[in-house]
Amino acid sequence: MIPTFVIFLREGIEASTIVAILLAYLDRAGQRQHFKDVFTGVGAALVLIAAGGVAAFELVHRYSGSRVQTIFEASTFVLAAIVLTYMTFWMQVHARTISSDLERRSERAMTGGARVGLGLLAFQAVGREGIETAVFTLAIVFASSSQGATHTHSQWLLLGAAAGVAVAMAIAWWVYKLGHRINLGRFFKVLGAVLMVFAAGLVADATENLQQLGWLPQGHVLWNTSGFLSESSSIGDLFHSLLGYADHPTVLQVVAWASYVLIALAGFFYVSRRPRRARATSPTGGALRGAPGN
Repeated sequence: MIPTFVIFLREGIEASTIVAILLAYLDRAGQRQHFKDVFTGVGAALVLIAAGGVAAFELVHRYSGSRVQTIFEASTFVLAAIVLTYMTFWMQVHARTISSDLERRSERAMTGGARVGLGLLAFQAVGREGIETAVFTLAIVFASSSQGATHTHSQWLLLGAAAGVAVAMAIAWWVYKLGHRINLGRFFKVLGAVLMVFAAGLVADATENLQQLGWLPQGHVLWNTSGFLSESSSIGDLFHSLLGYADHPTVLQVVAWASYVLIALAGFFYVSRRPRRARATSPTGGALRGAPGN
């Protein structure tokens, strides 16, 4: 539940920030009639991503227990870790330019008189967040399934996702409608660090799958705590999802997990400490300038 809550909370805040920038620009330009074009693009992106995620999940489960499933899950783990790392670093580096970039692209769409352009802009911006969310969610589901997760556990994952979206929408409404300010920069920094620890667990899971396929050497098992804290137990699965815990990891799995954590977090905090100019105009430095309610 916690991993899906965190990823949907983070992506929900980022997506709502993007939509708010577009709507704020249209509001200042006196073009509120184009709000529906933005919402159409957002809706289309959400429908497409949801349909694609469900289709991918069902397709993989047709090959349950087969080598094809192991290969697909390993690929998903690797892709999710790469995408998560990229999007976290990208947000830290480009946060201050998101607003101006989206406004320039909106202005070009408006100048061209193309209503479709605004819809496509919203579709592209929100769709990117949706793809990231779908990939990472699939990886979480696959990781849980590989540990013998029950139907009830899957429901908890869905509940966590729904709760993350609900909290994200509540925060967006609080910020953009009531005009309150929160330090979104710090918010993304904290959640980014947490999600990178999640990603380390996915790297370890990918290593395990590749070892099962025979593509990586099996190596020695460092410890076996299955009798004390099994990964298939509720607490064990929680630690597996949060920290990448394994009850009988190989040396290579532990090395992969530790290497990712050290390199990714060191790079992330290095980028976070870099001086940034124009923080006042950054959408992650507080409420958006010109957003409804401000």
